[in-house]
Amino acid sequence: MDPSELRKAIKRFRILIIGRANAGKTTILQRVCKTRENPEIYNSAGEKIDPAVLMASRERGMHDIEDEMIFRNNPGFVFHDSRGFEAGGQFEFDKAKAFIASRSKERSLNDRIHVIWYCIPMDEDSRSFTEAEVKFFSQCDTGSIPVIVLFTKFDALYDGGFAELRSKGVSRKDAKALAPQHAKEAFANGPQLKLLYNHKGNQRPPKCHICLPDMDKDGADCGPLIERTAEILNDDTLKQLFVSTQRTILELCMRYAVER
Repeated sequence: MDPSELRKAIKRFRILIIGRANAGKTTILQRVCKTRENPEIYNSAGEKIDPAVLMASRERGMHDIEDEMIFRNNPGFVFHDSRGFEAGGQFEFDKAKAFIASRSKERSLNDRIHVIWYCIPMDEDSRSFTEAEVKFFSQCDTGSIPVIVLFTKFDALYDGGFAELRSKGVSRKDAKALAPQHAKEAFANGPQLKLLYNHKGNQRPPKCHICLPDMDKDGADCGPLIERTAEILNDDTLKQLFVSTQRTILELCMRYAVER
């Protein structure tokens, strides 16, 4: 289908982003949309919400997962934000679960959630899964919606990798250069991924995961996230929509056209 015809049929690619507070969600969305501006927020009726009103509501603990976040720099994406379930306990979890179930069964492809990005920050001391995260992957039926886990703030693990390399006699200069790869390899064999993909504990593991370091820095690369998202979309129409909407990897459009 021609991109212009596709855009008429399905106006926007819709993503649900989930994660605890300070998981770096907004920063990632800004990187994906190539902007530093905050998104405009619209309610389910399509009415723009005043930022001051929205802030006041959030300070009172009120949040509506139905609200749509749209960045003016790339209005082809619509984002829904589910606050970390720990913010509201069982109520927030049930609300997100019902939203996912409803949006996965929408008759119109335009209104469905097309992918879920689940953010887990790695800058906390424990760096383990919260009860809410375990609950999501063991109890939340996402239907046909693919889920990608984003391990955000992954650069927080570099200091540990540096220290371990230094303890093995590696020079300071080499340890600094090798720390990112060392941290990535240690994480790949660590307990977090074993738990995440353990089908006995997690009946609904994600399609894949990705480690995202330094998203808050200039020149941050969210290309791997874009590529992985395109890869896990089984529906060719959605894949084409996503590829044509993203502006991070321009050659991805040509690559997909050649593959087809």
